[in-house]
Formats: sequence, structure tokens, C-alpha cells
Amino acid sequence: MSFEHRALQVAFTAPRSSSFAEFLATAAPAALPSTRMNPDQALQAPHGTTIVALRGDFGAVMAGDRRATMGNVIAQRDIEKVFAADDHSLIGIAGTAGIAVELVRLFQVELEHYEKIEGVSLSLDGKANRLASLLRGNLGLAMQGLSVVPLFAGYDVDRQRGRIFSYDVTGGRYEEHDFYAVGSGSFFARGSLKKLYRPDADADHAIDTALEALYDAADDDSATAGPDMARRIFPIVGIATGEGVRMLDTDEVEARVAPLVARRMTRPNGPYAGMPEGGSGS
Repeated sequence: MSFEHRALQVAFTAPRSSSFAEFLATAAPAALPSTRMNPDQALQAPHGTTIVALRGDFGAVMAGDRRATMGNVIAQRDIEKVFAADDHSLIGIAGTAGIAVELVRLFQVELEHYEKIEGVSLSLDGKANRLASLLRGNLGLAMQGLSVVPLFAGYDVDRQRGRIFSYDVTGGRYEEHDFYAVGSGSFFARGSLKKLYRPDADADHAIDTALEALYDAADDDSATAGPDMARRIFPIVGIATGEGVRMLDTDEVEARVAPLVARRMTRPNGPYAGMPEGGSGS
């Protein structure tokens, strides 16, 4: 048995906190995302772009486009930016793609590790706080341009409704009201959400609103991708309710995107506030 394996064996049996990130920092710090990338690669790292989230009594919906950019080049057309964090929460990523994906994986293990050690799940506030602490661990790379800006949303089983949390690169945590967006197209997405969001919306309406907001973001932000009908590349959409998290499959998203694109053929700027469901504005 190698020295590294013996050290890990000892670390696993030693008294420890319920935080997997703290355990990793002690036992294998080189495995943390903040130590995995050379800062000299900052200008060459692919970046993820726009994520939107909406909440309601039903829970929360999160959706993200599929494009990753590297400067003015499309680095990837089908990157996934929205993930199930655990049974009742979702996380979306914008910023340096490689570090962001590793941070998501670490966050997923962090939540699972806590549940196994403590025997109960973290509250939604606790999950949001854990994500903030992981972001603070990446502050050094963020100061060198390798920043990660996640969006966190989920169903709060205590309050029985959805909640949304945004973050800054220093790990600052902010609870948002009703809806939010992050990434390069977020300004345009938030403008769309302002006119289309309904506090009394059900899950179906919230999903359609999120897709409309991403379409509007892609209309004005070159780093955000619209639906790619030819390649069947559509936004990733997740919904968190009291029954758990469900990620929509490609066929479900396509069934919602196809009529949206058809409506935009007659009204390119999209629906206006108060327009009847499925209306074209004509």
C-alpha cells in the first residue's frame, strides 16, 4: 500500500466534520477545483453563459442555454449548465466552465456527504451557505479571471415553496425574489422575465417563461445560444418541487420550444405582458 493510500485510510477514520470540502482540503487538497487549473490558462478557458430561474408555490424552475464561448469562438454547442444538486435543489453555472463543473460535482458530494454523516438533509438555507463557502475557496482564481458565478434554487420543504439564491465571486449569498438570471445574457433575460413572470404561475407556465427569457437573451447576446432546431440542441431545464427534482428530457423541451420558435416567426420580439397564452400579438 502506497503512502498516499495509507494517508487517506487514516484520514477517513479520523474524527471530522460533516463537510466533505473540509475533509478534502485536509486529505487531498490537490483534488479541489481551486488547485486544478493553471491561472495562465485564464484567457483560453471556455465560459458558460446564461442561466435563468423562477420560483412559485409549486417550487422552482431553472433553465440554461447550451453554448460555451472562448473569446469570439463557440467552444462547445451542447454544454450542460443546469444540474440537480440533490433531491430538492438545482444549481446552474456561469463563468469558467471547467472550474464551474468541478465545483458542481464537489457541491453534489458535499450535500450527499453531509446527509450520510448527519443522517438528515441540510435545510435549503444550509445548502445555500455551503455553496457560498465553496465559492470563497475559489477566490484566488477568481481574482485572476477564472471566476464561477452559480445560481442556486430549490424547493424549501419547511416553507413549502421555491426559493432562489444568487452569488458573487467572493462567495456573497443573496436571496432573490421571484426570478433571477446570471451570465452574459442575464440583463436581457431579466428584462424578459420582468414582463412575463406571474406570481401565481404553475410549473408549466414557469417553464415556458424561462424558455422565452433564454430566447430573448440569445436574441441580443452573441454568447447565448438560441434553440438549434437542426442539431436538436435545446436548453437544459430542471424543476424542483415537493416531489423532488426532475430534469426535462430533449423531447419534452423540443415540444415546448417548437411552438415558441413558430410564434417568433410572426412576432420576432416575443410576447408582451398580458398577452393570452400562445398569442402572437397580431
